Amino acid sequence: MAALVTGPNQQVQVEKKPVSYTNLAIGASLNLFEVSTLGQPFEVVKTQLAANRGQSLVQALSTVYSRGGIFGFYQGLIPWAWIEGATKGAVLLFTASEFEYRALVAGASPFMAGIIGGMAGGIAQAYSTMGFCTFMKTVEVTRHKSAVKESTFKIAADIFKREGIAGINKGVNAVALRQCTNWASRFGITRFTQEAIAKARYGDVSEATKKLTATDKALASMVGGALSCWNQPIEVIRVEMQSQVKTAGRPEKMTIIKAAQWIHQNNGIKGFYRGALPRIGLGMWQTLCMVALGDYFRALFGTN
Repeated sequence: MAALVTGPNQQVQVEKKPVSYTNLAIGASLNLFEVSTLGQPFEVVKTQLAANRGQSLVQALSTVYSRGGIFGFYQGLIPWAWIEGATKGAVLLFTASEFEYRALVAGASPFMAGIIGGMAGGIAQAYSTMGFCTFMKTVEVTRHKSAVKESTFKIAADIFKREGIAGINKGVNAVALRQCTNWASRFGITRFTQEAIAKARYGDVSEATKKLTATDKALASMVGGALSCWNQPIEVIRVEMQSQVKTAGRPEKMTIIKAAQWIHQNNGIKGFYRGALPRIGLGMWQTLCMVALGDYFRALFGTN
């Protein structure tokens, strides 16, 4: 699909990149690799700190380890993180590609079109597969561990029986807000960093960004992934909305506003930044896997 976009002095043909099923498979595989290695441990520690804001990092690590040794760091991996990892990349690619193309046709710059595509893709991820998967991962980390081991599917079924679809998608609006701002930040900050690296290494010329190596792009993406964690307050609010930790006086039905008020009331401003360090690590690991390894495998299979 292509369209002519008229600029001040010229017409530019905007082509919509075709969606490659090989790229979808690569994206799903890399997402599964990312979450099955360091991704889920970072996610578990981040969630532990955000839900138990009085704990230090050392205490959080100790608590997670006490739940099953090294396997405690992989709570929620199977099946929820695997379901999420296998689907969210495809959802992002389909949605972002469509919105980016429409934005370009409407006259947006490639920079703005990328941000618009990323925002739309992030929101689509949240409301399609990430909402209930993220909720169930948080349930697994924060629920009370009884003597009788209940399967994660039974817990999901019980929540669905009590509260319906809304119950297993609790906090999905906060997930959507997080994903929207995540991808807008990652696209924007990464693009800015790429331009800064190109200027520093190759000079202030128009073709400098085309000389960027895979390592340059991976470094820029890691910077984008780390700095996009500015929205940690949204993540802490999301965890609080989905948390199963029982605290006296805690509102039963959490909205984004109620969760924010509860966090501020009990932990002040610093409470909104609990879990920021492991989330930075998670952001850097995710972007390293999806950019550096993604470039390598796309080149290997000839799908660039």
